[in-house]
This record gives sequence, structure tokens and C-alpha cells, in this order.
Amino acid sequence: MSESITLTDAGLLPEDLLPDINHLVTEDDEPLDNLPSEKQQRLLTETLYSSWNGASNAQGFLVAANVGLFPSSKQPPIVPDVFLSLDVQVAENWWEKRHRSYFFWDFGKPPEVVIEIVSNREGNETGRKILEYARMRVMYYIIFDPTRQLRGEVLQMYELRGRQYIPMSEQWLTEVELALCLWEGAYEGKRDVWLRWCDATGNMIPTGAERAEQEHLRAEQERLRAEQEHLRAEQERLRAEQEREAKETALQRAERLAAQLRALGVEPEV
Repeated sequence: MSESITLTDAGLLPEDLLPDINHLVTEDDEPLDNLPSEKQQRLLTETLYSSWNGASNAQGFLVAANVGLFPSSKQPPIVPDVFLSLDVQVAENWWEKRHRSYFFWDFGKPPEVVIEIVSNREGNETGRKILEYARMRVMYYIIFDPTRQLRGEVLQMYELRGRQYIPMSEQWLTEVELALCLWEGAYEGKRDVWLRWCDATGNMIPTGAERAEQEHLRAEQERLRAEQEHLRAEQERLRAEQEREAKETALQRAERLAAQLRALGVEPEV
């Protein structure tokens, strides 16, 4: 087997050509991350599964945190903080080693987006990693540097052009039909500046809790609208009743006056 894996036209290797991965370390069982990064990763993954239907004409998607990307069976993986891949599905028997990580020959393609969350200067996000992701042909490379460890912008976005990344002038990721934006607010009780997925109009893709709150507010607004409609209808009924009573009162007064005139021998004019 050569150093690199060649995919078929369908994007997947036939069963008899799958590489031997028994020597690969797909997980080391030694997670070590910080609280802000963990919560940020969860915000980026949970929102898409809670409130995004995927890109148009795409058959499913996978968004994950701290999962290894294996472009070759001869190379160690690179592990982004978050990645998004379109038109892929996790295998039914995902506990099998050959399906537990993101093997390019298994999924047939690299992810469209990788995101690195910077908490120190040891990750080499603008050095080694940017070169590796370009070699993997990852379309969009995102660096979120909330404490400016890299002495650059908080949000740095790159698009693959040819064989290298070019800084993006906008935050819209055309090929995945999503944008990435900075949002200052509270997530799970912690106020900070967060990286969020957004739609084409700039609205944030909501978390499950935000979506539930939005649906609750819409239901409450609908209830208030129904109450207002009921009040308007009741006011209209009362107005009509008052007009009817006023007409009846005027008619009764006219009839009494006519009777009094007749009693005096005067025929009232009709």
C-alpha cells in the first residue's frame, strides 16, 4: 500500500482495499482541555444538531469536537477542536475501530470546515496546522483566538484556493451555507464572547435551549394575539349592543311622544 490513500470515483475504497488500521491510535483516553474551550466546542456542535437542517442538496452532515482526522493510514491524525463535514453519515456500527474516527477513505472526503480554538501558543495554528489542513484539502480553516494569543484578530477565516489558504474578507462560508460570527452573550450561565454559526441573514443558529425559548415566546405572542383578537371582538359586540340599545331607546321615546300627541288630538307626522 502506498503512503497515501487513493479514493475511487465514488469516493470510497472497496472493502478489499481498505487499509489495516490496527496500529492506529484513534483515541488516547487522556483528554485534557480547558473549561472555556469545552463549552465553546459544545456550543458549535450542539446548535447545528438542534436547529440546522443542513446545506441544500446535501445528504446529512457530521459536526464533531476533538475527533481525529486520518487522511492516510501511514500518518498520525490531526485533531481539530471542531469540524463540519457535509454529505456524510456515521456508520451504524460506529463502535468498530474502523468507524470510530474520521478516516478519509471511510467517509470519502475531507471535512469542509475545521475550527481551532486557541488557548495558548503551543498549537501552532498559523504554522504546522494551516499547512496540514491545506494538504488535506479542507475547504475552510477557522481560527478563534478569544484572548489573542497569536497577536492577531480574534476571528481569522481562511478559504482554500489552489494549494494554499487565502484570508477571507467575509464571514459567509458559501459551500456550507453558513456563516461564523462573534456574539457577546450568556451561554449556559457564562457571559463571554462566543463563536457562533449564523445564517445568510446574520441570525444566529440557536441552541436547543434558545430554540425552545423562541418557540415559547412565539406561543406566548400567539396567545396574546388571540386574546387581543378576542378583546377586539368583544368590544365590537359591546359597541353593536350599545348601538342597538340606543336605537331601541330612541324608538321607544318616539312612540311615547307620538302617543302623547294623539292624546292631544294631534296626529304625529310619520
